[in-house]
Amino acid sequence: MSARASTERRPWPTPPARTRPVEVDPIVLQIVEGTLNSIEREIEFAIERTARSPMIREAHDYRVGVFDRYCRKLTGRSYSAMPNAVVRDFPPETMRPGDVFLMNDTYLTEGSIGHLPDICSTVPVFHDGAVVAYIQAFGHHDDIGGRVPGSMPGTAVTVFEEGLAIPPIRLYSAGVRNDEAFKIIRRNTRVPEMLEADLDSEMQAIVMGAGRLEELFARFGTETVEACFQAILDKCRDIYVKELLPKIADGEYAWEDYVEHDGVSDPKLHRLALKMTKRGGRITLDFGGTAPQSSGPINWPADYADGAFLIKWIAPVLRSLADTPERAAEIFVNEGVCEVFDVVFPPKGTLITPEWPAATNARSFVLLRSLGLLAGVVAQAVGGRMPADQETIRYTGFYGRDADGRPFLSREVLGGGSGGRHYADGSDVIHIVPDSRNQPAEFTENRFPVIVEKLALATDSGGAGKRRGGLGYEKHYRVLVDCHTIVTADRVRLGCYGVNGGRAGKPFCVTVDLHGRAKDLGGLVDGEPLAAGQVMRVVTTGGGGWGDPLEREPERVALDVLQGKVSPEAARADYGVVLVPRDDEWDVDEAATGRLRAELRAARMEPPPMIDRGPGYEKMLRGEFGPRL
Repeated sequence: MSARASTERRPWPTPPARTRPVEVDPIVLQIVEGTLNSIEREIEFAIERTARSPMIREAHDYRVGVFDRYCRKLTGRSYSAMPNAVVRDFPPETMRPGDVFLMNDTYLTEGSIGHLPDICSTVPVFHDGAVVAYIQAFGHHDDIGGRVPGSMPGTAVTVFEEGLAIPPIRLYSAGVRNDEAFKIIRRNTRVPEMLEADLDSEMQAIVMGAGRLEELFARFGTETVEACFQAILDKCRDIYVKELLPKIADGEYAWEDYVEHDGVSDPKLHRLALKMTKRGGRITLDFGGTAPQSSGPINWPADYADGAFLIKWIAPVLRSLADTPERAAEIFVNEGVCEVFDVVFPPKGTLITPEWPAATNARSFVLLRSLGLLAGVVAQAVGGRMPADQETIRYTGFYGRDADGRPFLSREVLGGGSGGRHYADGSDVIHIVPDSRNQPAEFTENRFPVIVEKLALATDSGGAGKRRGGLGYEKHYRVLVDCHTIVTADRVRLGCYGVNGGRAGKPFCVTVDLHGRAKDLGGLVDGEPLAAGQVMRVVTTGGGGWGDPLEREPERVALDVLQGKVSPEAARADYGVVLVPRDDEWDVDEAATGRLRAELRAARMEPPPMIDRGPGYEKMLRGEFGPRL
């Protein structure tokens, strides 16, 4: 919990104190847990089938969560928002069956909504006339107003430029929609039909899920189901306390990482600092030393609800300490993990404790960096047996009018490479948002005046290592009409860091042709004009490498070159592997490889570092990056 918030009264119910572990029938527990996971998946599938926007239906940028009446998240397949703000403003005794609540206000949602496009719906679940649970769905919607189409202006300095902020409201009262409130929401988006369809999809899906959960209470009764809820939370807590935390030696460990631009000021290192203290079965995370809040929109208000959202967001990183990858995949993280962590936030006015009305639409830079921040701290505590840094989320898109004069807005979430691990290479072009995906080229070309001319893995983008970092995308778009592009992306200077001797991956880059030359647009672009026929090229981040590249098996390097993941030049320079072409394959010259690797090792001035930030970090320290791109 937050040291500052721990003395404040929680405006939502607190679970009763317990003196002994809860006892439940193991068969009933399995039924209840399976039903919760089934409900979550069923709701998500219903949204995917009925939503209208590409961001929801195609990119799958939405999440569902099931919570008990104490606002504790029970399901752990993916992250979600939290119902705490709804319960804060609408006490359960004032709720009625058929109520549906809506919110997206970054500063009034207890830290669970990071930017305004993430509109969240909440429905209470009733049994015997009382609220027994909550179900939520939130999605990244295409537009909620603001200065720029897509509601993510990269040069915003206040939330007022970012769109319509909706504090928790009761949009449906006993099944009847407040049409006057909904009229205001429709009026403040550039895509009213699409937004209305998406919200209706999400709200109807969670209402359906509430009915399924009510059936569970009717079958077993409130006392039994709530006992199972507690057992589910306890199981998550116990996995961390008994299985994962013992792998971390007691002590204090520190690490810092950076965001390198905010869209407003000149490039600089915006520091995120973390000191982790491990004592027995608890971990304290202290973010003191984090940089002041930014002038631009990279702020993330995380210091609400005792930091519960932050904990649930970053705690899954520790699953990498499981004995096997298969075991790690079995560990679902729910609210139980909050009993393991204490969080100490810095005073108001930093990147993770910004004060209203600081802009937040690019908060994903800080939110996602917090994952790598914890991983970097833990890597030092476990001898480097943590994955290298992974891709960060980014949005690219276009807006304007098509050949028939109709307005269009195309936005896409592109993935990148994940970090190498001690047992395997990183994965190529994955998305940090679970189950998300890029738009199919056929869909993009059918719906928008854009041609996708290339979609491929970006050769050499993954960080070199004994276990190579995953590769990013290389995607080329040719626009067919005069329009504008929008970009929200991080890691344009600082690559994803390598671990235990592995090297950093290549950073993000987006360029357009300009009079025969490539113009680098940088990472925060509000509306760069594009002429019909111009090509925009996007290369996303590669994951960091793990382990010394000179220890990578030469035959693996040869296969990488054959598959186009590593160039012959990089095989020689980064891995010390000399390849000889033969027909359509590559043979390893073992003698020459042995000599070259010996020379490269001898030329090293010092052993490879535990964490490699890449050349971009050193350049920024030297001030070699000029004014904002």
